[in-house]
Amino acid sequence: MPIKTFRPITKSLRGASVVDYSELTRKTPEKSLVKGKKSTGGRNNYGRVTTRFRGGGNKRAYRMVDFRRNKLNVEATVQQIEYDPNRSAFIALIAYTDGEKSYILAPVGMKVGQKVIAADKGEIQPGNSFKLRNSPLGVEIHNIELVPGRGGRMVRAAGQVAVLRAKDGDYAQIKLPSGEVRMVNLDCRATIGQVGNLDYMNASMGKAGKKRHLGFRPHVRGVVMNPIDHPMGGGEGRSSGGGHPVSPWGQLAKGKRTRHPKKPSSKFIVERRKK
Repeated sequence: MPIKTFRPITKSLRGASVVDYSELTRKTPEKSLVKGKKSTGGRNNYGRVTTRFRGGGNKRAYRMVDFRRNKLNVEATVQQIEYDPNRSAFIALIAYTDGEKSYILAPVGMKVGQKVIAADKGEIQPGNSFKLRNSPLGVEIHNIELVPGRGGRMVRAAGQVAVLRAKDGDYAQIKLPSGEVRMVNLDCRATIGQVGNLDYMNASMGKAGKKRHLGFRPHVRGVVMNPIDHPMGGGEGRSSGGGHPVSPWGQLAKGKRTRHPKKPSSKFIVERRKK
């Protein structure tokens, strides 16, 4: 999908670019698959800030996307391709032959009127969902489960794709977008194809106000704070902070590995991601 640019009739439009939404076929979501979404402002259940620089933003409704794909052996037809404000990927509204409707992630190449199915075996085409044991080697996949039956957890953002590299015993080796090769149980499900909206990463906001509309507040650098507020704060004039860059809580930044060496899931990692 192409990127749309603007004539610079204002300063903010000079650097702005957006995804061309010509692929979308509907503006309003399916009412039966929408529920209210409360904004947290970065606060937890105690009302304390746990994620800094969040707040405000436009109000959103949550689209209930089916990541499990557990309605098996029932064919569905793609009715609409829609925008979802809660994720970078587009979503597709599908209607099953028994009348039920649901949302799924829209992969590259999905069109209105296309047939999709979640089954044990079937045609290898974008949007179809199979167990890894029934998927051919080398196939591109997304929305991959980590635990059978719990729904897709990995490779769900716009433009992302993983590759089924090998099968060994009860596990498949999958190369993830980060470059990491990970073992996943063969009974886990995955959806065929690459997640759509490929040009999402190439769009430019152009102005700070658009970031505020998305619910992000200004991000303040540590070096411009006072010493009481940040380990890198203080100093006369413009100082670099002194020493190695750290987080507000003293955790080393810029390359220090923070993964616990005895984390249980480490045994499933065949190759670490690219440095």
